[in-house]
Amino acid sequence: MVTIKEVSTAKELKTFIYLPEKIHQNHKNWLPPLYLDEEKFFSHKRNPAFQHADTILFLAYRGEQAVGRIMGIIPHQYNRKDGVESVRFSYFECYEDELVFKELLLAVERWGKSKNCKEMVGPMGFSDKEPQGFLTQGFTEPTMLITNCSFEYMKIFIEKAGFESFVRLYQYQVPLTENVLERYQKFTQRVEARQNINVHEFTRTGQVRPFIAGVFELINNSYKDIYGFSPVTKKETEEFANRFLPLLNPKLIKIICDLSGKVIAFVIAMPDLSEGIRKAKGRLFPLGWFHILQASRKSKKLMLLLGAIAPEMQNKGLDAVLATKLFASALTLGFQEIDSHLIMEKNLKMRSEIERLPNHKLYKEYTIYKRKF
Repeated sequence: MVTIKEVSTAKELKTFIYLPEKIHQNHKNWLPPLYLDEEKFFSHKRNPAFQHADTILFLAYRGEQAVGRIMGIIPHQYNRKDGVESVRFSYFECYEDELVFKELLLAVERWGKSKNCKEMVGPMGFSDKEPQGFLTQGFTEPTMLITNCSFEYMKIFIEKAGFESFVRLYQYQVPLTENVLERYQKFTQRVEARQNINVHEFTRTGQVRPFIAGVFELINNSYKDIYGFSPVTKKETEEFANRFLPLLNPKLIKIICDLSGKVIAFVIAMPDLSEGIRKAKGRLFPLGWFHILQASRKSKKLMLLLGAIAPEMQNKGLDAVLATKLFASALTLGFQEIDSHLIMEKNLKMRSEIERLPNHKLYKEYTIYKRKF
């Protein structure tokens, strides 16, 4: 017998947060979250995203054992913007047990219907800045930061439950060589000479902070048509900065401003920290921080995290300037491979940029599913 219970106590929330490490204990490609960050994320008091959404957490039990979890989210801000009545499911984990899978989905569906929702979409969190989609290709590949690691049976179960593919996201690998850099350098020189721009490069995290507000203003303007995106508030800007800036190498952040100082383009990349996080088992203490620090210093894989160009400045070569500056720094730091992170299937411009690079490999696919009630 399967029992579904809404999370209502601190003990149950702890079970919800730590259950995936039991489900994935023999899954070598799984990447645990940073648990201090995870506890903060699921705190209504500490995560401002809860202010703009209705949410619910469910645990599934067989007897006394927790065997699955799911989060339901009604993103009011996004629903109003897009004129939809969607409930999302996310942070969905269970053992290979189709009944548990169905009962967890049904719990979110019933809750969504009680809130007048007309469809269910997922896996999708508060925004596109969280792990999204079930893995649907690339099951033998290691998981990267801020992506889902799901077993193949999750894909099978969701499709048997009547859900259809809604949004696909691709992840690429590209060898980073001097040849890649040379593709951009000459063009970059012409762009810098022709455009009235200032390119900012950094050596200390403190140098980046004055640009953070401008970066997120640009994100809000240029991401507005991307599926799942909700505008980032000032409070959320501070939260993201505090959450991610300590993990970033400032040498891998490039920002372009116009002559008035307005941010018009940027790119943020980071070392692949996954091996360090695996060794730390998601825990910073007592020695987890050391494993993560070592991974940041030894990693040869560069992960593209965020980037944007102001709509009025697109197709003017700023992407080449960003690529040249970033790849030059990355080569100097010893990186040998680029990971694109997730790119929407319909983002043909970004995909074509990656697919023009020699020896690129599309190695993972994620799928967000949808079902009408």
